[in-house]
Amino acid sequence: MTSQVDKTRSDTVLGVVCASSAFLIWGVSPVYWKALKAVASFEIILHRIVWSFVLLVPLILVMRRWRDLMDVFKNYRNLLILLFTAVIIGGNWLLYVWAVNTDNLLQASLGYYISPLVNVLLGMVFLKERLRPPQILAVLLAAAGVLLLTIYYGEFPWIALALAISFGLYGLIRKTAPVGSLVGLAVETFWLAIPSLAYLVYLDSHGAGSIFRVSLKVDLLLMGCALVTAIPLLFFTLGARRLYLSTVGLLQYISPSCMFLLAVFLFREPFAKAQVVTFIFIWTALAIYSTDSFRYYKRTEQSP
Repeated sequence: MTSQVDKTRSDTVLGVVCASSAFLIWGVSPVYWKALKAVASFEIILHRIVWSFVLLVPLILVMRRWRDLMDVFKNYRNLLILLFTAVIIGGNWLLYVWAVNTDNLLQASLGYYISPLVNVLLGMVFLKERLRPPQILAVLLAAAGVLLLTIYYGEFPWIALALAISFGLYGLIRKTAPVGSLVGLAVETFWLAIPSLAYLVYLDSHGAGSIFRVSLKVDLLLMGCALVTAIPLLFFTLGARRLYLSTVGLLQYISPSCMFLLAVFLFREPFAKAQVVTFIFIWTALAIYSTDSFRYYKRTEQSP
């Protein structure tokens, strides 16, 4: 009995370490993308897609997931779903890298802070889920924060909302394809890799491509985009399997918190009073949402 408890505890600790590492890598990744600021955001994403696919194929072989990959290619429904999600996640990646390299990291962090609340709304709209009172309050507070920022600046925070909505839609649609995250990403990058590679060849033939033209550092960083994509995904998969959904939900705030700190203290993005108030609204909403989620899952676990 004691050994079983110890095994469960060690599994939980390993899960927390793996999931935290994934969210931490995603959170500090703006430093990586900033190092590629000399390269157009669109070209960065093309390289991210191609090199990720190149890395994922041998990774799937090593992890003995080749049969799972082949099963996806035999299922036209799952293939089409993953084509759709590939377009969505590709657009999300592009917008995120562009936001980082145009000094809009604060908006990006705001987007990933409100992402869980967007998921709640998407569940209500598409899955007919009923919201609990604390969830309604959290969504209203987040909406008030976004509205305040819009009124103060006279500009809608479209980057934050586009990132949150695209990521939410990606998660929602991916649930309809019963495919593991690693295999799913491999198929998504497969769909995107063909046109991406074709366009990179076109750029190179016209002397406009960055790889092998700027510097060795840029070449290595472009190839390394695959590691920035695959490594945190593997950590997240290992962690999520060992943790309750409520725990993963709390750990996910590591990423936008790192982005927020980088934007304010390292990249010195403007942080006006209205933004301070908006983030206070969002943080309060997330505190309410997280507390409610934690209590809800606790009650669910205890019920017979």
